[in-house]
This record gives sequence, structure tokens and C-alpha cells, in this order.
Amino acid sequence: MGKFRVLDLVKPCMCVLPEVSTPDRRIPFREKVLWTAISLFVFLVCCQIPLYGIAVNKSTDPFYWMRVILASNRGTLMELGISPIVTSGMVMQLLAGSKILVVDQNLKEDRMLFQGAQKLFGMLITLGEAVAYVLSGMYGDIKDLGVGNAILIIMQLFCAGVIVLILDELLQKGYGLGSGISLFIATNICETICWKALSPTTINTGQRTEFEGAVIALFHLVISRSDKLTALKEAFYRQTAPNITSLLATVLVFFVVIYFQGFRVDVTVKNTKVRGQSGNYPIKLFYTSNIPIILQTALVSNVYFFSQLLYKRFKGNMIVNLVGQWQESGITGQSIPVGGLVYYISPPNSFGEVWEDPIHALFYVIFILTTCALFSKAWIDVSGSSARDVARTLKDQGMMIPGYRETDIPKVLNRYIPTAAAFGGVCIGSLTIAADFLGAIGSGTGILLAVTIIYEYFEKVCKEEGQGASLFF
Repeated sequence: MGKFRVLDLVKPCMCVLPEVSTPDRRIPFREKVLWTAISLFVFLVCCQIPLYGIAVNKSTDPFYWMRVILASNRGTLMELGISPIVTSGMVMQLLAGSKILVVDQNLKEDRMLFQGAQKLFGMLITLGEAVAYVLSGMYGDIKDLGVGNAILIIMQLFCAGVIVLILDELLQKGYGLGSGISLFIATNICETICWKALSPTTINTGQRTEFEGAVIALFHLVISRSDKLTALKEAFYRQTAPNITSLLATVLVFFVVIYFQGFRVDVTVKNTKVRGQSGNYPIKLFYTSNIPIILQTALVSNVYFFSQLLYKRFKGNMIVNLVGQWQESGITGQSIPVGGLVYYISPPNSFGEVWEDPIHALFYVIFILTTCALFSKAWIDVSGSSARDVARTLKDQGMMIPGYRETDIPKVLNRYIPTAAAFGGVCIGSLTIAADFLGAIGSGTGILLAVTIIYEYFEKVCKEEGQGASLFF
């Protein structure tokens, strides 16, 4: 009788879990682009379809700070965004890496069970978050909604969450390019940046009506004002809406991140089976890509959510106040952290705020750099990208490092990989902090995610074209 494993509990559920079959042929590049475009179209449509049955609710949004990064849109089918997928993936990887879940990735059955467990856990998180949203009063009081409407809202959110899971699996199985998580995050962030730069809608600042878009506001102010110098100054530094300085900071961060993407160390490897054949194994500075900032965002978003819910219900509790204190902003109407732990882990929006509260800025810098470095270092161990895992992969491919024995390869790779992971995480955190302090549009985290994702897609397209694929011919 075999030893019982927690993973075996998933077997009875495998037959009912939705699944995208693995392609039985090589998918042409143009077909991949088509499936990627279709997946993106479905996601964008879901972002615009409002939830049926919700009451008109003007309450504050607990996820206001994280909506762009979580690819969610309040009051629509994409209310939950990619939060359930990211959370389930993070938890399952940590369980597998810590050996709480025993998984042999070399066995096909174990890989399928692990993927099924991750999908099932994602669906349970989706259902749990949907119930929490409804019970917390985000769509109106339960008494006003009625039991029927409450169940209907939960079912809509659950079905939309399952659609996101399937779209992500569709792309990851090889039918499209990249992953659904990356695609949806990049799209949402780029959409936000474009909207805040070119939005034609007007906002009432209390003194006058202005255009929301930074570029539109620049032309409007220069044309409509007699004092051109004052108009330019307001367009560049206004505090009530996106300004030109924020837009320029966004562009600057884009180029800096792209520059850092080229930093890497090439380790020479040669084929043990084919004489004279050699190549390079690249170890990039951003070895774990955008994973550290995604994990850090998932952590902070959950802290924000529960802090707001607790503060709303138990405002006088000392422990709740230590976790976070919230106050509604007079301009946006959204809750902003003004005290407690959540205040110190939230980014200052400008150098002016850094000057006013340097302790807040210092704590935020230490928090971001520490969490990014730790998440990056931990991720290489739980995701199968450590020096030992890379050495095993090279051995399976019949590759070795010239001048070293097979048993010494992990030691050689250990000189580079842990350092690249930790230092790369610190660099990612530093760029995020710089973008936040400069007041870049879409937040430092969002811009960093967008650039790294777009760069990854650029590399995938170049790789496909290098293999003879073409998009138009």
C-alpha cells in the first residue's frame, strides 16, 4: 500500500475541473497571436460588463490602490481580476517548495495533480473572495440586496473567475503567447496610463473645471489662459489630477527599466554529445523577472483589504488601529491610509511627502527592498530555478560548463544565481520606489510590471521570428 499524500485528495475532483487540452501539434505563430488577441478581447469585454443585481454603492473601494496591478475593474465581472490566480499560485508554490506538498515534477501524473490542485484552490479562493465582497457590503446592504441577488452576484463573480483561469491556462498551454496573468496586467496598466494622459473627461477641482488627461489639460490651459507661464506651471505641477511631470517620470522609468533588462552574465556551456557545439546560458539581473513585485503586491493588497474591513467595523479597537487607520480623501472620495502599519507600507506620492514625513519614507524603502529581495531569493528555491535545478536541466540536455566536473556545476552556478536573484529583487524594489517618489502615473509597481511584461513579449516575438515565423506573411 502506497504512502498517502495530500495531493492525492485532488484525484476525485480532476474529472469535473475545467481544463484546456494540451495541443497535439505545433501552434503556428500567427495562430498564437490570434488566440492571444481573442483572450485579451474576452478579458476587456468582461471588464466593461457591469454586475447584475448590485445596489448603487458609493462606499470606498478597499482595492482602490491595487486595481491597476490586479487587473480588476470595480462593479464589473472582472471585480476580482487576477487576484485568485496569483494567490493560489503563490500558496501552492510555497507549499511545494517547503515540502508540505510532496510533488515529483518528473512524473506526468504528479504534474497534472499539482496543476489540478492549483486550479481547484484558485476556484475556492474565487468563491471565498466573492462571498467576502458581498457580505462586507461592497454592493450594498444584504437586507437591501436580498438573498437572491446576493447569490446571483456571487455566481457572476465565480463564473468570471473561472473564465480568467481558463484564459490563463489556454495561453500557458501553448495556444497563445506568455500567460494570461502577464497579458491582463500589462493591458490594464497601459490602459490606465493612456487614459490619464489623454482622457477628455472633465473634473471639478472646487475652483474650476479641468480636463483629466495630462496632455489634453496642457493644451487646454495654454490656449485658454492669458498668462502662458502660469498655465505651463499648472500643467506640469497640478496636484488635483495627472500632470506632465508625472507623465515624463513614467516615460523615464520605462526607459530605465528597459536599460536594466540588458544586464546579464553569460555562462559558457558545451554539448557533451555533439563535439564542437557550444553556447551561452544567460543569467539576467532580473533573474526572477517581475515575480517579487507581484508577490509583494499580492501581500500588500490582502493587508489593505482586511485592514479596511476591520477598521470599518471595529474603529475603536487598539489592535485594529495599529494595523491601519483610514480616512476618506476629499478629492477622490477613496479611503487613504493615515496611520498604523498600512500607512508605513504605502508609498509617498511625491518628494514633498517624503520631506514632510521622512520616517514613513524610510520605513517604506526598507519594506520594499527587504520584501522584494526575500521573495526573489525564496522564489528560485520553490519554482525550480535554483542553481541545483539549473544544473540538473543542463545535465538532462547533455550540456556542461567547460573546465568543470559535473558535480561542480551547481557550485559554479551558485556564484551567480542567488546573487542575481537577491540583487535583482533589490533593483526592482529600488526602481519601484523611485517611480513612486517621482509620482509616475500608474504607480511604480504598475510601471515596472508593464515594462517587464512588454519586454518579455518582445523577446518571445523575436524568438518566434528567429525560428522563421512571421506575423503577416
